[in-house]
Parts: sequence; structure tokens; C-alpha cells
Amino acid sequence: MNGNLIAWEKANIHVLSHVVHYGSSWFEGIRCYKTKKGSAIFQLQTHLERLYESTKIYRAEIPYSIDQLFDAVIKLIKANKLESCYIRLVVFRGFSELGVYPLKCPVETVIAVWEWGSYLGKDSIDNGIDIMTSSWRRFSGSTLPGMSKAGGNYMNAQLIKMEAIENGYAEGLVLDVNGNICEGSGENIFIVKKGVLYTPPLSSGILPGITRSVVQQLAFDEGIKIREENIPREFIYTADEVFFTGTAAEITPVKSVDRIRIANGKPGALTRLIQSRFFDITGNGNNTYQWLTWL
Repeated sequence: MNGNLIAWEKANIHVLSHVVHYGSSWFEGIRCYKTKKGSAIFQLQTHLERLYESTKIYRAEIPYSIDQLFDAVIKLIKANKLESCYIRLVVFRGFSELGVYPLKCPVETVIAVWEWGSYLGKDSIDNGIDIMTSSWRRFSGSTLPGMSKAGGNYMNAQLIKMEAIENGYAEGLVLDVNGNICEGSGENIFIVKKGVLYTPPLSSGILPGITRSVVQQLAFDEGIKIREENIPREFIYTADEVFFTGTAAEITPVKSVDRIRIANGKPGALTRLIQSRFFDITGNGNNTYQWLTWL
């Protein structure tokens, strides 16, 4: 916390911190995997670069370099003697004065690590999940910058997630301001139709997901055609396969949308192929792409 190792229970902030009242925080979620070749952090450098881009949009200057945070993440995992873990970096505006104007408030930096399993349920990776189209829409880029992974943006995500869970679904599918498919509450989405992989463009308000980029690279190397374009809502109902991607969700198949079964309701061949390529990296420790940072 701000450059010092402190005990979990002492990681506190003032109740009048700017972030508490105005949502001024930016964060990254990263995974450290216990692979067959040892413990390794997945896409650490890329996550840190996105964190700096997120804060730059809001004129918040992180008081540490990327190299310093890079080393601090590794130091923290080793200090906690963890072989695998979830890593949360959060940058926020602390306390100086209360008011919407943020630039007089200090920028604070925190890294936490803990053990965390499957995000969307124990068997979600193997068997898929049921999702619903949310009644809430994703905000437009002229309202809030979706390319910044800002804490305040997740008020929208909370509404989507709560609605889905309360209605008996694992996750919500959110549409953009034009009614096209956008993403999940905290995941990017891919749709397979006749062997082509479809995903919404950044202009639809999605977060530029790191696992999303990984999937696009893996698919490209497998010779799979990828189309980044606006996708109408009804397109997903006739899909051959659907899956979510994200650091927490990894590669999670979707077996139904709004009670409409996707194909036969089981993860498809292309989804399984992408999963196998992904887990070859995070499970077997295949570092062909140099996406792993070894502890």
C-alpha cells in the first residue's frame, strides 16, 4: 500500500477519501497460475500498461513507474508464499478536500493478492452457463469512457449482475446504446457462426479486454476468421457457439441466452479449441507468446 507491505487488516483509507464519494478509482485484475513449469503471472506487463492508460484518461498520475509496480507484484506474491492467486491493483484518489473536483486529492496505489477459484461457478468452464439480456444498457463513450477500467463504471456492471443473479442466471448480457450486443457485466463476448468468430468493436463501449486480445491472437494463429463488428441482439440466438472471456472468467462457454439454447446446449468445438490453447499456456506453462512472467 503506497510502497509498503502492510497486513491485510490494516489496509484502510479515510472515509472522506475522494474515491468513497465520487468513485474515482482504476483497477486491474490479474492471475498468477501454478503451471506445470512453475508459478507464473499472466500478461502482467499488458495489465500494467492498461492501468496507466485508464488513469491517464482521468488525469490521475500514478506515483510509481510500471517497472516499480511490476516488481512490487512479484514481491507481494512471494511475501504471501502463494503459488497461484488473483492479483488486484487499485489506484484511487484519497483524502485532501471534499468536492467533485479531484486534482487536489492524492493518488494512492494498492496491490492485494489472494487465492481465488472459478469466477462464474465451479463447473462453468466445463459445462457453460445460462445468461440473460439485461434491461440495463452500457453507457456511450460520450457519457463515460469505457476504455478506462474505472471503478465508477462498475455501478452499471453491478446493476447488470444483480438483475441476472436475482432472476436465476449466472451472468447478464448487456447491449450498447444502439441495442447491439456489447459484453457481460465484467466479460467480453465472442459468438461463433459458421466457423467465423464475431466480437463487438471497441466503439460499442466495451472494455478492451486483455483476454479478449489473447483469444483473437490464438484464433488468428489457428486460421479462424475473426470479425469485429456491430452485432444485433437476435444474432446471438442463432449462434453455433457463444463464450465469455476475461481474467476472472477465463474462457467460459454460454449454453443459453434468455432461455434460448445455443446449438445443443454444450460447449462447441471452436470454444474447446480456444480453451485448450489458453489452458496450455496457463496450465502447462507454454510460453511461446512470452505472456508469462515467472516467479
